[in-house]
Amino acid sequence: MNDRVIRILLDSFFKILIPGLQYTIPLTIITFAIGLLIAIAVAIVRVYKIKVIDQIVRFYVWVFRGTPLLVQLFIIFYGLPNIGIQLSAWVAAIITFSLNVGAYCSETLRGAIISVDKTQKEAALSIGMTNNQAMFYVILPQAFKNAISPLFNSLIALVKDTSLAANITVVEMFMAAQRIAANTYEPFALYCEVAVIYLIFCTALTYLQKYCEERLSRRG
Repeated sequence: MNDRVIRILLDSFFKILIPGLQYTIPLTIITFAIGLLIAIAVAIVRVYKIKVIDQIVRFYVWVFRGTPLLVQLFIIFYGLPNIGIQLSAWVAAIITFSLNVGAYCSETLRGAIISVDKTQKEAALSIGMTNNQAMFYVILPQAFKNAISPLFNSLIALVKDTSLAANITVVEMFMAAQRIAANTYEPFALYCEVAVIYLIFCTALTYLQKYCEERLSRRG
């Protein structure tokens, strides 16, 4: 590594990090939050086997778990305009990532809900709670505790998956690195640098996961 490459890496670090803070992190937080809400709704529908709706959400989960995320992005951003639906790159990315996260996390939560001992629901009903109250105040909190590790895995994977948004012109970290690489002709060094920044973000989430797990274990 010569002096020129070192200067390029030093000059480009914040040029890559800032789009990460402005776009990558907000995109991750927004889409994971929306996706988690979708996942909760879908998981409850699947657990209760609500007629008609159950078939619809099964189809949704099947499609989004069975097709590549990049293809989903292209269909929503480049394909929908053909039927008159025009979306900005940012909105298309939010919709796509949210639906994708919702599909994967719904199966995680469904499994976690099923894993909660049935006596928990029976105990809740015995003290006068309705089915809905038992689900939201007793079953779901325990299900989230059981699902904390796989949910964090999905969150960490989402941080990395946001790099795909560069393909629909969202100026996040990876696109910033691509632009600098195109001007400096140092793709290897710059892609390694952006990989390190992604690694820093994901490592921070790993420590957050560990902290949450320790807090939950102390609460019993």
